[in-house]
Amino acid sequence: MNIVPLMIVALGGVTVLGMIVFAFAGPNAQRAGNRRLGAVRERHSVTPVSLADMQLRRITNSRDTKVDLAFGRLLPNKALLAKRLAMTGKSWTVGQYGMATAGIALVVALLLTIKGMPLALALLAGAAVGGGIPHLAVGFFIKKRIGKFTTKFPDAIELLVRGLRSGLPITETMSVVAAEVDGPVGEEFRAVADKMKIGRSMDAALQETADRLGTPEFQFFVITIAIQRETGGNLAETLANLATVLRQRGQMKLKIKAMSSESKASAYIVGSLPFIVFSMIYMINGDYMQNFFIDQRLIVAGIGGLIWMGIGAAIMAKMVSFEI
Repeated sequence: MNIVPLMIVALGGVTVLGMIVFAFAGPNAQRAGNRRLGAVRERHSVTPVSLADMQLRRITNSRDTKVDLAFGRLLPNKALLAKRLAMTGKSWTVGQYGMATAGIALVVALLLTIKGMPLALALLAGAAVGGGIPHLAVGFFIKKRIGKFTTKFPDAIELLVRGLRSGLPITETMSVVAAEVDGPVGEEFRAVADKMKIGRSMDAALQETADRLGTPEFQFFVITIAIQRETGGNLAETLANLATVLRQRGQMKLKIKAMSSESKASAYIVGSLPFIVFSMIYMINGDYMQNFFIDQRLIVAGIGGLIWMGIGAAIMAKMVSFEI
């Protein structure tokens, strides 16, 4: 029994060394050649949109470290992960996310093995916890930032309306919003203003921000400006009506949240109680709970219970989920 923890430590050390060697390994020759060919094509392109894309790509590539590039090769969709990390508003990178995932997985697997859990099951649990905790943390910060953005976005639109009514153009008014409004709203408008300064069109810069945020409120704003630029009309009046609609939408969300809070609390308690009881009993008497991983009858019963609990949780989630 004393050999197993040593094997886990050795396995963890070999894994960490392999990750370090892979992270600081040289770049792939074929990929480097493709990047050079792409750079040559972009150098001979003279359109403003291509120049802006090239400059943004250079800025992004210059920020990637060797660890980021190493974990980017291992991930199936690095662009999606980088987008989610950017939505948090933090300075997290793909490399830091990968190192956190690997570190948590190794620590959890080591602790569970020392506690007496079988090696294969400990590695599986460590991989699940290591992949789940960073994902949930990123989702939490994204939701928190999007909530702040949605709350203050109508105030930013009203500031835009006041600037337009005073005679300022829409581009200058966006710069004023970026300077005057703090929090995520100011950061996103500042990013839009910076993109327009390097040659990006306003419609393209706004659409990129809308795609990254993924909120219907900002998409409404982008569509409103795009339609007004094509058809004409009083933009200030249109944006004032949009701000009113967004405030009413926020009030409706708060009302629905208050009415469904009791049902959500019940669902959380019912769903988490079996796992809490299992963990507590396993910490008190681990040998007693080992039967769930040895006895085939208990394994089948546990899998069946998890399936039925998943179905119940999905039904309760649908019952308390409302689209506005």
